[in-house]
Amino acid sequence: MPARSTTRIRLLLPALALLAVPACTSPPTTANTAHEGPPDHVAAVCGHVEPGPATPPAGAVVVHPGVPNDLAVQTANHPPGTTFWLAPGRHVLGDDQYDQIQPRNDDVYLGAPGAVFDGRGVNRYAFAGSGSNVTISHLVVTGFNAPVNEGVVNHDSGDGWVIEHNSIEDNHGAGLMAGARQQVRANCLRTNGQYAMNAYQAGDHITGLVVEGNEITGNNTDHLEEQYRGCGCTGGIKFWAVDGADVRGNWVHDNQGTGLWADTGNNDFLIEGNVIEGNGGSAIIYETSYNAVIRNNTIRRNNWVDGRSFVDKGDTFPAATIYISESGGEPRVPARTDKIEITGNDLIDNWSGVTLWENADRFCNSAANTSTGYCTRLVRDAATCSQPAIAAPPLYGDCRWKTQRVDIHHNRFSLNPEVVGCTVLCGRMAVLSNYGTYPDWSPYRGEVIRQAITFHQGNQWHDNTYAGPWSFMAVDTNGVLDTLAWQAPPYQQDTGSTFTAGTGNR
Repeated sequence: MPARSTTRIRLLLPALALLAVPACTSPPTTANTAHEGPPDHVAAVCGHVEPGPATPPAGAVVVHPGVPNDLAVQTANHPPGTTFWLAPGRHVLGDDQYDQIQPRNDDVYLGAPGAVFDGRGVNRYAFAGSGSNVTISHLVVTGFNAPVNEGVVNHDSGDGWVIEHNSIEDNHGAGLMAGARQQVRANCLRTNGQYAMNAYQAGDHITGLVVEGNEITGNNTDHLEEQYRGCGCTGGIKFWAVDGADVRGNWVHDNQGTGLWADTGNNDFLIEGNVIEGNGGSAIIYETSYNAVIRNNTIRRNNWVDGRSFVDKGDTFPAATIYISESGGEPRVPARTDKIEITGNDLIDNWSGVTLWENADRFCNSAANTSTGYCTRLVRDAATCSQPAIAAPPLYGDCRWKTQRVDIHHNRFSLNPEVVGCTVLCGRMAVLSNYGTYPDWSPYRGEVIRQAITFHQGNQWHDNTYAGPWSFMAVDTNGVLDTLAWQAPPYQQDTGSTFTAGTGNR
Protein backbone atom coordinates (compact mmCIF):
# COMPACT_ATOMS: atom_id res chain seq x y z
CA MET A 1 0.00 0.00 0.00
CA PRO A 2 1.36 3.46 -0.80
CA ALA A 3 2.77 5.65 1.92
CA ARG A 4 0.68 8.62 2.89
CA SER A 5 2.34 11.95 2.34
CA THR A 6 0.83 13.66 5.36
CA THR A 7 4.09 15.10 6.61
CA ARG A 8 5.72 18.13 5.12
CA ILE A 9 9.00 19.84 5.89
CA ARG A 10 8.90 21.52 9.28
CA LEU A 11 7.58 25.09 9.33
CA LEU A 12 10.27 27.47 8.22
CA LEU A 13 12.12 29.48 10.82
CA PRO A 14 13.55 32.91 10.16
CA ALA A 15 17.02 33.28 8.71
CA LEU A 16 18.23 35.89 11.16
CA ALA A 17 21.60 36.86 12.52
CA LEU A 18 22.45 34.59 15.46
CA LEU A 19 23.29 36.19 18.76
CA ALA A 20 25.49 34.80 21.50
CA VAL A 21 23.39 33.84 24.51
CA PRO A 22 24.27 32.57 27.96
CA ALA A 23 24.00 28.84 28.45
CA CYS A 24 21.08 27.42 30.42
CA THR A 25 21.61 25.18 33.39
CA SER A 26 20.78 21.52 34.01
CA PRO A 27 19.49 20.65 30.53
CA PRO A 28 16.94 17.86 30.40
CA THR A 29 17.48 15.49 27.48
CA THR A 30 13.94 14.16 27.16
CA ALA A 31 10.45 15.39 27.81
CA ASN A 32 9.96 16.20 31.49
CA THR A 33 8.21 13.49 33.48
CA ALA A 34 8.02 15.06 36.93
CA HIS A 35 4.22 15.16 37.23
CA GLU A 36 2.31 15.83 40.42
CA GLY A 37 0.36 12.69 39.52
CA PRO A 38 -2.52 12.22 37.10
CA PRO A 39 -4.48 15.42 36.50
CA ASP A 40 -7.72 15.58 38.41
CA HIS A 41 -10.01 16.74 35.63
CA VAL A 42 -8.98 14.45 32.76
CA ALA A 43 -8.80 10.68 32.74
CA ALA A 44 -5.63 8.70 33.32
CA VAL A 45 -6.71 6.02 30.88
CA CYS A 46 -3.58 3.91 30.41
CA GLY A 47 -3.73 0.98 32.78
CA HIS A 48 -7.37 1.75 33.50
CA VAL A 49 -9.13 1.19 30.18
CA GLU A 50 -12.74 0.16 30.65
CA PRO A 51 -13.00 -3.61 30.07
CA GLY A 52 -15.23 -5.08 27.41
CA PRO A 53 -18.09 -7.55 27.89
CA ALA A 54 -17.03 -10.79 29.58
CA THR A 55 -19.53 -12.79 27.52
CA PRO A 56 -20.50 -12.34 23.88
CA PRO A 57 -23.49 -10.06 23.27
CA ALA A 58 -26.57 -11.64 21.77
CA GLY A 59 -26.05 -12.38 18.09
CA ALA A 60 -22.31 -11.71 18.18
CA VAL A 61 -19.84 -13.88 16.28
CA VAL A 62 -17.24 -15.36 18.64
CA VAL A 63 -13.63 -15.05 17.46
CA HIS A 64 -11.20 -17.54 19.01
CA PRO A 65 -7.58 -16.63 19.77
CA GLY A 66 -6.36 -20.20 19.18
CA VAL A 67 -7.31 -20.09 15.50
CA PRO A 68 -4.79 -18.06 13.44
CA ASN A 69 -6.42 -15.44 11.21
CA ASP A 70 -9.86 -16.31 12.59
CA LEU A 71 -10.89 -12.65 12.78
CA ALA A 72 -10.12 -12.03 9.09
CA VAL A 73 -11.96 -15.20 8.03
CA GLN A 74 -15.00 -14.44 10.15
CA THR A 75 -15.13 -10.85 8.84
CA ALA A 76 -15.03 -12.05 5.23
CA ASN A 77 -17.74 -14.66 5.85
CA HIS A 78 -20.34 -12.42 7.49
CA PRO A 79 -22.48 -9.58 6.14
CA PRO A 80 -22.13 -5.88 6.94
CA GLY A 81 -23.30 -4.85 10.36
CA THR A 82 -22.01 -7.95 12.18
CA THR A 83 -20.76 -7.75 15.77
CA PHE A 84 -17.58 -9.72 16.47
CA TRP A 85 -16.60 -10.58 20.05
CA LEU A 86 -12.92 -11.38 20.48
CA ALA A 87 -12.52 -13.89 23.29
CA PRO A 88 -9.74 -13.43 25.88
CA GLY A 89 -6.28 -14.20 24.56
CA ARG A 90 -3.89 -13.25 21.80
CA HIS A 91 -5.38 -12.89 18.32
CA VAL A 92 -3.11 -12.85 15.26
CA LEU A 93 -3.36 -12.52 11.50
CA GLY A 94 -1.52 -14.48 8.81
CA ASP A 95 2.19 -14.16 8.11
CA ASP A 96 2.02 -11.77 5.14
CA GLN A 97 2.81 -8.15 5.94
CA TYR A 98 -0.39 -7.06 4.19
CA ASP A 99 -2.70 -9.42 6.06
CA GLN A 100 -5.28 -7.17 7.72
CA ILE A 101 -8.94 -6.88 8.71
CA GLN A 102 -11.21 -5.25 6.12
CA PRO A 103 -14.36 -4.31 8.05
CA ARG A 104 -17.65 -3.92 6.20
CA ASN A 105 -20.04 -1.05 6.82
CA ASP A 106 -21.37 -0.94 10.40
CA ASP A 107 -19.26 -3.85 11.65
CA VAL A 108 -18.52 -3.87 15.39
CA TYR A 109 -15.40 -5.38 17.01
CA LEU A 110 -15.59 -5.87 20.78
CA GLY A 111 -12.78 -7.22 22.92
CA ALA A 112 -13.42 -9.32 25.97
CA PRO A 113 -11.26 -8.60 29.03
CA GLY A 114 -7.77 -9.75 28.07
CA ALA A 115 -8.33 -9.71 24.28
CA VAL A 116 -5.15 -8.65 22.48
CA PHE A 117 -4.81 -8.12 18.72
CA ASP A 118 -1.10 -8.57 18.02
CA GLY A 119 0.67 -7.80 14.75
CA ARG A 120 3.82 -9.58 16.04
CA GLY A 121 6.00 -7.09 14.17
CA VAL A 122 4.90 -8.85 10.97
CA ASN A 123 1.66 -7.23 9.84
CA ARG A 124 1.47 -3.60 8.82
CA TYR A 125 -2.18 -2.81 9.54
CA ALA A 126 -4.83 -4.04 11.97
CA PHE A 127 -8.04 -2.56 10.53
CA ALA A 128 -8.10 -1.07 7.03
CA GLY A 129 -10.34 -0.60 4.00
CA SER A 130 -13.17 1.73 3.06
CA GLY A 131 -15.90 0.43 5.36
CA SER A 132 -17.85 3.16 7.14
CA ASN A 133 -19.38 3.47 10.62
CA VAL A 134 -17.13 0.75 12.05
CA THR A 135 -16.74 0.40 15.83
CA ILE A 136 -13.51 -0.79 17.48
CA SER A 137 -13.66 -1.06 21.26
CA HIS A 138 -12.13 -2.73 24.32
CA LEU A 139 -9.12 -4.13 22.47
CA VAL A 140 -5.39 -4.02 22.98
CA VAL A 141 -3.90 -3.36 19.53
CA THR A 142 -0.14 -3.78 19.54
CA GLY A 143 2.88 -4.94 17.58
CA PHE A 144 1.87 -3.67 14.12
CA ASN A 145 4.47 -2.27 11.77
CA ALA A 146 2.88 0.56 9.77
CA PRO A 147 5.32 2.62 7.67
CA VAL A 148 6.05 6.26 8.42
CA ASN A 149 2.98 8.50 7.91
CA GLU A 150 0.62 5.51 7.86
CA GLY A 151 -1.56 4.15 10.64
CA VAL A 152 -2.56 0.84 12.17
CA VAL A 153 -6.27 1.31 12.99
CA ASN A 154 -8.52 2.76 10.27
CA HIS A 155 -5.54 2.78 7.97
CA ASP A 156 -7.55 3.99 4.96
CA SER A 157 -9.35 6.76 6.88
CA GLY A 158 -12.85 5.35 6.64
CA ASP A 159 -15.70 7.66 7.65
CA GLY A 160 -17.80 7.45 10.78
CA TRP A 161 -15.58 5.12 12.79
CA VAL A 162 -15.96 4.96 16.57
CA ILE A 163 -12.72 4.01 18.36
CA GLU A 164 -13.18 3.85 22.12
CA HIS A 165 -11.89 2.11 25.25
CA ASN A 166 -8.86 0.63 23.49
CA SER A 167 -5.16 0.46 24.27
CA ILE A 168 -3.39 1.16 20.97
CA GLU A 169 0.26 0.95 21.88
CA ASP A 170 3.74 -0.11 20.85
CA ASN A 171 3.11 0.01 17.12
CA HIS A 172 5.25 1.61 14.42
CA GLY A 173 3.80 4.49 12.41
CA ALA A 174 0.66 6.07 13.84
CA GLY A 175 -1.66 4.21 16.17
CA LEU A 176 -4.61 5.26 14.05
CA MET A 177 -5.70 7.37 11.12
CA ALA A 178 -8.92 9.40 10.93
CA GLY A 179 -11.89 9.86 8.64
CA ALA A 180 -14.89 12.17 8.64
CA ARG A 181 -17.13 12.06 11.72
CA GLN A 182 -14.69 9.84 13.55
CA GLN A 183 -15.00 9.62 17.33
CA VAL A 184 -11.92 8.74 19.34
CA ARG A 185 -12.87 8.42 23.00
CA ALA A 186 -11.35 7.10 26.22
CA ASN A 187 -8.41 5.29 24.61
CA CYS A 188 -4.87 4.77 25.80
CA LEU A 189 -2.76 5.86 22.81
CA ARG A 190 0.82 5.38 23.87
CA THR A 191 4.37 4.62 22.81
CA ASN A 192 3.67 4.36 19.10
CA GLY A 193 6.58 4.88 16.73
CA GLN A 194 5.37 8.12 15.16
CA TYR A 195 2.02 9.52 16.34
CA ALA A 196 -0.89 8.44 18.49
CA MET A 197 -3.09 9.57 15.58
CA ASN A 198 -2.43 10.93 12.11
CA ALA A 199 -5.65 12.73 11.16
CA TYR A 200 -5.35 12.72 7.39
CA GLN A 201 -7.65 11.59 4.59
CA ALA A 202 -6.29 11.47 1.06
CA GLY A 203 -7.85 14.00 -1.30
CA ASP A 204 -10.42 15.39 1.11
CA HIS A 205 -11.09 17.40 4.25
CA ILE A 206 -11.97 15.44 7.37
CA THR A 207 -15.12 16.86 8.94
CA GLY A 208 -16.64 16.45 12.38
CA LEU A 209 -13.72 14.83 14.21
CA VAL A 210 -14.06 14.25 17.99
CA VAL A 211 -11.05 13.39 20.17
CA GLU A 212 -12.20 13.20 23.78
CA GLY A 213 -11.02 11.74 27.07
CA ASN A 214 -7.93 9.94 25.75
CA GLU A 215 -4.52 9.56 27.28
CA ILE A 216 -1.91 10.32 24.62
CA THR A 217 1.58 9.64 25.88
CA GLY A 218 5.11 8.61 24.98
CA ASN A 219 4.66 8.64 21.21
CA ASN A 220 7.49 8.98 18.67
CA THR A 221 9.47 6.09 20.07
CA ASP A 222 11.19 5.81 16.67
CA HIS A 223 12.77 9.28 17.13
CA LEU A 224 11.88 10.25 13.58
CA GLU A 225 13.18 13.81 13.84
CA GLU A 226 16.63 12.29 14.28
CA GLN A 227 16.17 10.15 11.17
CA TYR A 228 14.56 12.87 9.01
CA ARG A 229 15.94 16.21 10.14
CA GLY A 230 13.33 18.94 9.98
CA CYS A 231 10.52 16.59 8.96
CA GLY A 232 8.00 17.97 11.46
CA CYS A 233 6.57 14.45 11.57
CA THR A 234 6.46 13.55 15.24
CA GLY A 235 4.48 13.97 18.43
CA GLY A 236 1.09 13.23 19.90
CA ILE A 237 -1.47 13.99 17.16
CA LYS A 238 -1.01 15.54 13.71
CA PHE A 239 -4.09 17.06 12.02
CA TRP A 240 -4.04 17.70 8.29
CA ALA A 241 -6.95 19.37 6.43
CA VAL A 242 -9.47 18.77 9.21
CA ASP A 243 -12.59 20.95 9.04
CA GLY A 244 -14.29 20.90 12.42
CA ALA A 245 -12.56 19.17 15.34
CA ASP A 246 -13.41 18.99 19.03
CA VAL A 247 -10.35 18.03 21.10
CA ARG A 248 -11.57 17.88 24.69
CA GLY A 249 -10.54 16.48 28.03
CA ASN A 250 -7.45 14.61 26.89
CA TRP A 251 -4.25 14.06 28.83
CA VAL A 252 -1.46 14.70 26.31
CA HIS A 253 1.86 14.15 27.99
CA ASP A 254 5.48 13.12 27.58
CA ASN A 255 5.40 12.78 23.82
CA GLN A 256 8.68 13.33 22.02
CA GLY A 257 7.85 16.35 19.90
CA THR A 258 4.71 18.48 19.73
CA GLY A 259 1.63 17.53 21.72
CA LEU A 260 -1.12 18.64 19.29
CA TRP A 261 -0.18 19.89 15.81
CA ALA A 262 -2.72 21.18 13.29
CA ASP A 263 -0.71 21.52 10.09
CA THR A 264 -2.09 22.87 6.79
CA GLY A 265 -5.66 23.56 5.74
CA ASN A 266 -7.34 22.99 9.10
CA ASN A 267 -10.32 25.03 10.26
CA ASP A 268 -12.84 25.32 13.07
CA PHE A 269 -10.98 23.70 15.98
CA LEU A 270 -12.04 23.64 19.61
CA ILE A 271 -9.15 22.61 21.88
CA GLU A 272 -10.66 22.68 25.35
CA GLY A 273 -10.16 21.32 28.83
CA ASN A 274 -7.06 19.28 28.06
CA VAL A 275 -4.01 18.76 30.24
CA ILE A 276 -0.94 19.07 28.01
CA GLU A 277 2.32 18.56 29.83
CA GLY A 278 5.87 17.33 29.62
CA ASN A 279 6.01 17.19 25.81
CA GLY A 280 9.46 17.78 24.36
CA GLY A 281 8.15 20.28 21.80
CA SER A 282 5.33 22.81 21.72
CA ALA A 283 2.09 21.96 23.47
CA ILE A 284 0.06 23.22 20.49
CA ILE A 285 1.04 24.27 16.97
CA TYR A 286 -1.61 25.76 14.67
CA GLU A 287 -0.03 26.17 11.24
CA THR A 288 -1.37 27.48 7.88
CA SER A 289 -4.88 27.00 9.21
CA TYR A 290 -7.97 28.99 10.20
CA ASN A 291 -10.38 29.80 13.02
CA ALA A 292 -9.86 28.08 16.36
CA VAL A 293 -10.75 28.33 20.03
CA ILE A 294 -8.04 27.22 22.48
CA ARG A 295 -9.49 27.56 25.96
CA ASN A 296 -9.40 26.31 29.53
CA ASN A 297 -6.42 24.01 29.06
CA THR A 298 -3.75 23.28 31.66
CA ILE A 299 -0.41 23.51 29.85
CA ARG A 300 2.73 22.86 31.86
CA ARG A 301 6.40 22.00 31.43
CA ASN A 302 6.32 21.71 27.64
CA ASN A 303 8.92 22.57 25.04
CA TRP A 304 11.97 22.11 27.25
CA VAL A 305 13.78 19.96 24.70
CA ASP A 306 13.03 21.98 21.56
CA GLY A 307 13.40 25.32 23.35
CA ARG A 308 16.79 24.40 24.67
CA SER A 309 17.93 23.24 21.25
CA PHE A 310 17.39 26.78 19.94
CA VAL A 311 19.60 28.15 22.71
CA ASP A 312 22.26 25.53 22.08
CA LYS A 313 22.37 26.59 18.43
CA GLY A 314 22.57 30.28 19.35
CA ASP A 315 19.18 30.94 17.76
CA THR A 316 17.13 33.70 19.40
CA PHE A 317 13.83 32.73 17.78
CA PRO A 318 11.13 32.59 20.50
CA ALA A 319 10.37 28.86 20.51
CA ALA A 320 6.82 28.84 21.82
CA THR A 321 4.58 26.57 23.82
CA ILE A 322 1.57 27.73 21.80
CA TYR A 323 2.86 28.46 18.31
CA ILE A 324 0.55 30.16 15.80
CA SER A 325 2.29 29.99 12.43
CA GLU A 326 0.70 31.56 9.33
CA SER A 327 -2.75 31.01 10.84
CA GLY A 328 -5.56 33.29 11.85
CA GLY A 329 -9.21 34.14 11.95
CA GLU A 330 -10.88 34.40 8.55
CA PRO A 331 -14.59 35.36 8.41
CA ARG A 332 -14.86 34.08 4.82
CA VAL A 333 -14.09 30.52 5.95
CA PRO A 334 -17.21 29.22 7.78
CA ALA A 335 -16.59 28.12 11.37
CA ARG A 336 -17.96 28.54 14.90
CA THR A 337 -15.61 31.52 15.32
CA ASP A 338 -14.00 34.00 12.95
CA LYS A 339 -10.78 34.39 14.90
CA ILE A 340 -8.21 32.41 16.84
CA GLU A 341 -9.11 32.86 20.48
CA ILE A 342 -6.67 31.75 23.19
CA THR A 343 -8.37 32.22 26.54
CA GLY A 344 -8.72 30.80 30.02
CA ASN A 345 -5.57 28.68 29.78
CA ASP A 346 -3.17 28.06 32.66
CA LEU A 347 0.43 27.92 31.37
CA ILE A 348 2.96 26.88 34.01
CA ASP A 349 6.74 26.55 33.64
CA ASN A 350 6.83 26.07 29.89
CA TRP A 351 9.66 27.18 27.65
CA SER A 352 8.14 30.55 26.66
CA GLY A 353 4.52 31.37 25.98
CA VAL A 354 2.73 32.31 22.75
CA THR A 355 4.47 33.19 19.49
CA LEU A 356 2.57 34.62 16.53
CA TRP A 357 4.68 34.14 13.43
CA GLU A 358 4.25 34.70 9.71
CA ASN A 359 6.94 33.81 7.20
CA ALA A 360 7.03 36.61 4.63
CA ASP A 361 8.36 34.23 1.98
CA ARG A 362 5.74 31.51 2.48
CA PHE A 363 2.68 31.96 0.29
CA CYS A 364 0.89 30.16 -2.53
CA ASN A 365 3.15 29.46 -5.52
CA SER A 366 6.33 30.28 -3.63
CA ALA A 367 9.02 27.63 -3.36
CA ALA A 368 9.30 28.64 0.31
CA ASN A 369 5.83 27.17 0.89
CA THR A 370 6.69 23.92 2.61
CA SER A 371 3.13 22.60 2.18
CA THR A 372 3.95 21.90 -1.45
CA GLY A 373 1.02 22.05 -3.84
CA TYR A 374 -1.36 23.58 -1.28
CA CYS A 375 -2.85 27.05 -1.37
CA THR A 376 -5.07 29.06 0.94
CA ARG A 377 -8.78 28.32 1.13
CA LEU A 378 -9.42 31.63 -0.62
CA VAL A 379 -7.60 30.79 -3.87
CA ARG A 380 -8.50 27.78 -6.02
CA ASP A 381 -5.45 27.74 -8.27
CA ALA A 382 -2.06 28.42 -6.72
CA ALA A 383 -0.67 29.30 -10.16
CA THR A 384 -2.74 32.50 -10.16
CA CYS A 385 -0.58 33.74 -7.29
CA SER A 386 1.99 35.23 -9.63
CA GLN A 387 2.84 38.57 -11.14
CA PRO A 388 1.21 40.81 -12.03
CA ALA A 389 -2.08 39.69 -10.39
CA ILE A 390 -0.58 38.92 -6.98
CA ALA A 391 0.52 42.52 -6.55
CA ALA A 392 -3.06 43.78 -6.31
CA PRO A 393 -6.26 42.86 -4.43
CA PRO A 394 -7.74 40.39 -3.95
CA LEU A 395 -4.78 38.07 -4.54
CA TYR A 396 -2.34 40.29 -2.68
CA GLY A 397 -4.13 39.34 0.52
CA ASP A 398 -5.67 36.00 -0.39
CA CYS A 399 -2.46 34.28 -1.54
CA ARG A 400 -1.05 34.51 2.00
CA TRP A 401 -1.79 32.49 5.07
CA LYS A 402 -2.18 35.42 7.45
CA THR A 403 -1.52 35.37 11.15
CA GLN A 404 -4.40 37.68 11.93
CA ARG A 405 -7.29 38.21 14.34
CA VAL A 406 -5.56 36.29 17.15
CA ASP A 407 -7.07 37.24 20.53
CA ILE A 408 -5.03 36.18 23.60
CA HIS A 409 -6.85 37.08 26.80
CA HIS A 410 -7.63 36.00 30.36
CA ASN A 411 -4.83 33.46 30.46
CA ARG A 412 -2.41 32.85 33.33
CA PHE A 413 1.28 32.68 32.42
CA SER A 414 3.63 31.67 35.23
CA LEU A 415 7.33 30.88 34.98
CA ASN A 416 9.94 29.76 37.48
CA PRO A 417 13.28 29.68 35.60
CA GLU A 418 14.76 27.39 38.25
CA VAL A 419 12.14 24.76 37.47
CA VAL A 420 12.73 25.06 33.73
CA GLY A 421 16.50 25.16 34.26
CA CYS A 422 17.06 28.32 32.23
CA THR A 423 18.10 31.90 32.94
CA VAL A 424 17.44 33.48 29.53
CA LEU A 425 15.24 33.08 26.46
CA CYS A 426 12.62 30.90 28.12
CA GLY A 427 9.98 33.43 29.16
CA ARG A 428 8.93 35.28 26.01
CA MET A 429 5.83 36.32 24.09
CA ALA A 430 6.25 37.36 20.48
CA VAL A 431 4.54 38.71 17.38
CA LEU A 432 6.97 38.87 14.47
CA SER A 433 8.03 37.97 10.95
CA ASN A 434 11.16 37.78 8.86
CA TYR A 435 12.43 40.27 6.31
CA GLY A 436 10.91 39.22 2.99
CA THR A 437 13.53 38.18 0.43
CA TYR A 438 12.18 35.41 -1.81
CA PRO A 439 11.27 34.92 -4.60
CA ASP A 440 12.49 38.00 -6.43
CA TRP A 441 8.99 38.68 -7.81
CA SER A 442 7.34 38.50 -4.38
CA PRO A 443 5.21 41.53 -3.44
CA TYR A 444 5.96 40.77 0.23
CA ARG A 445 9.66 41.55 0.23
CA GLY A 446 11.21 43.87 2.79
CA GLU A 447 9.38 44.95 5.94
CA VAL A 448 5.85 44.51 4.59
CA ILE A 449 4.82 41.43 6.56
CA ARG A 450 6.69 42.41 9.71
CA GLN A 451 4.66 45.59 9.91
CA ALA A 452 1.42 43.86 8.96
CA ILE A 453 1.53 41.09 11.59
CA THR A 454 2.65 43.45 14.35
CA PHE A 455 0.40 46.43 13.74
CA HIS A 456 -2.31 45.83 11.14
CA GLN A 457 -3.74 42.32 11.40
CA GLY A 458 -5.70 42.57 14.63
CA ASN A 459 -3.43 40.47 16.84
CA GLN A 460 -3.81 41.36 20.50
CA TRP A 461 -2.93 40.31 24.03
CA HIS A 462 -5.08 41.73 26.85
CA ASP A 463 -6.34 41.00 30.38
CA ASN A 464 -3.79 38.27 31.10
CA THR A 465 -1.99 37.51 34.35
CA TYR A 466 1.78 37.10 34.37
CA ALA A 467 4.02 35.79 37.13
CA GLY A 468 7.78 35.57 36.68
CA PRO A 469 10.43 37.18 34.46
CA TRP A 470 8.57 37.62 31.17
CA SER A 471 9.85 39.57 28.18
CA PHE A 472 8.40 40.36 24.78
CA MET A 473 9.40 40.54 21.11
CA ALA A 474 7.69 42.44 18.32
CA VAL A 475 8.37 42.98 14.62
CA ASP A 476 11.54 40.85 14.59
CA THR A 477 14.03 39.15 16.93
CA ASN A 478 16.46 42.06 17.03
CA GLY A 479 15.17 43.47 20.28
CA VAL A 480 13.57 42.38 23.53
CA LEU A 481 10.89 44.53 25.14
CA ASP A 482 10.14 44.86 28.81
CA THR A 483 6.61 45.10 30.14
CA LEU A 484 6.41 48.89 29.89
CA ALA A 485 7.60 48.98 26.28
CA TRP A 486 5.24 46.12 25.33
CA GLN A 487 2.25 48.02 26.74
CA ALA A 488 3.27 51.44 25.41
CA PRO A 489 2.86 52.83 21.86
CA PRO A 490 3.40 51.71 19.21
CA TYR A 491 2.71 48.13 20.39
CA GLN A 492 -0.01 48.74 23.00
CA GLN A 493 -0.27 45.09 23.95
CA ASP A 494 -1.57 43.50 27.16
CA THR A 495 -3.89 46.29 28.21
CA GLY A 496 -5.62 45.30 31.42
CA SER A 497 -3.02 42.64 32.20
CA THR A 498 -1.20 42.26 35.52
CA PHE A 499 2.47 41.46 36.09
CA THR A 500 4.25 40.23 39.20
CA ALA A 501 7.91 39.40 39.66
CA GLY A 502 7.33 36.18 41.61
CA THR A 503 6.59 32.91 39.90
CA GLY A 504 3.19 32.48 41.53
CA ASN A 505 3.33 28.73 40.85
CA ARG A 506 0.87 26.50 42.63
